[in-house]
Amino acid sequence: MYSNSRTILLVGALALTLAACNEQANVPIEQGYGPKPTLPEPKSSWIPTVKIATATGWPSGEKPTAADGFSVTALASGLNHPRTLFVLPNGDVLVAETNAPPKPDDGGGIKGWVTKKVMGRAGAGVPSANRITLLRDADGDGKAETKSVFIENLNSPFGMALVGNDFYVANTDAIMKFTYRDGDTRITTAGTKVADLPGGRRNHHWTKDLIAGPDGTKLYATVGSNSNVGENGMEAEKDRAAVLEIDIATGSSRVFASGLRNPNGPAWQPQSGALWVVVNERDEIGSDLVPDYMTSVKDGGFYGWPYSYFGQHVDVRVSPPRPDLVAKAIVPDYALGPHTASLGLTFYQGDLFPESFKNGAFVGQHGSWNRNPRSGYKVIFVPFKDGMPSGKPQDILTGFLNDQGEARGRPVGVAIDKRGALLVADDVGNVVWRVTPAAKSASR
Repeated sequence: MYSNSRTILLVGALALTLAACNEQANVPIEQGYGPKPTLPEPKSSWIPTVKIATATGWPSGEKPTAADGFSVTALASGLNHPRTLFVLPNGDVLVAETNAPPKPDDGGGIKGWVTKKVMGRAGAGVPSANRITLLRDADGDGKAETKSVFIENLNSPFGMALVGNDFYVANTDAIMKFTYRDGDTRITTAGTKVADLPGGRRNHHWTKDLIAGPDGTKLYATVGSNSNVGENGMEAEKDRAAVLEIDIATGSSRVFASGLRNPNGPAWQPQSGALWVVVNERDEIGSDLVPDYMTSVKDGGFYGWPYSYFGQHVDVRVSPPRPDLVAKAIVPDYALGPHTASLGLTFYQGDLFPESFKNGAFVGQHGSWNRNPRSGYKVIFVPFKDGMPSGKPQDILTGFLNDQGEARGRPVGVAIDKRGALLVADDVGNVVWRVTPAAKSASR
């Protein structure tokens, strides 16, 4: 009896998955970028569109394609699901090797089963290494001679920050503090908890990114929603879909900005001093909706989730509606394409790249699994002027998908190293890539 029921379930799930593949985008992907993206009418879907890029990794000798005038090499390979990067003052590079924690209450039923299968094929099903690894390029040749464990026995770590000698790690459920001295290659002392972060058995968006405030008294943590569009009840969304401000001295926290479905990559824009994030928007209303975006976040600002998107575009699936909140929803600054899964953000302040890159944003786009055709799977650059985006996005690193649509890699976190090169964490290729102008030597 169980076997027959299981077979019916699997056949039904497969049929629903295949049916979902028939839906496809009607708007050119280019129109999903910029301050005023094209937003067609939503399409209803019980099962999300499934267009899986099966994770394969990089064949020997192959690598992503850098934009004209640039070259890419591996700073380090053989890592275990590298997701985020942090560059220490002495030039050492820290890599969070991590993945989702167990989430027993997330994703039940046929839809949950399909989603888990999709995530597994996309390379997101591996156990978390739960550590931060240190990479040191002592001779400046663009390749790390040292790859060593910096901190281990963490809990799905993601964000990192340094204030003086205090090194902070955002685990999936708490911010931890460790003592760091310049040049340390390993921390063995137990960390102390600074503040709890929303976690629990569902923990739908598990990544918690982190940045220190300019004066070193506050931390800002990004926390994604516990659902797609509030279907688990808004009581499950307490302090979620938000940027939290944490007082370092007391550990107290408050919601700094809200209505951000899954924010990541917090970064301070050099010209304006504003805090920016990239945000993964909602699913299941078609391949053209909703564009992910990057935006400055205002203290007390509300950005729509789950009641609306891109300002006052109401999501009718959410009940009860909140027209009062929709009315004050802030329009994001710059769309990054539907379902691109933009996760990494950094502003360029180095001297290695041409002057046109100064103060602009690099964005790591992890890549879609529920858009037909696929989107993302690349690193882009958006120029800025006077603290705001000032032009079209430029592809910087592509080629993560092969000719069969398989994912050889998936970019996540981005950072600028001490010499001014762009670093990219690739969690399917298990590599940290280093991008430099082709005419410059690797040791610059």
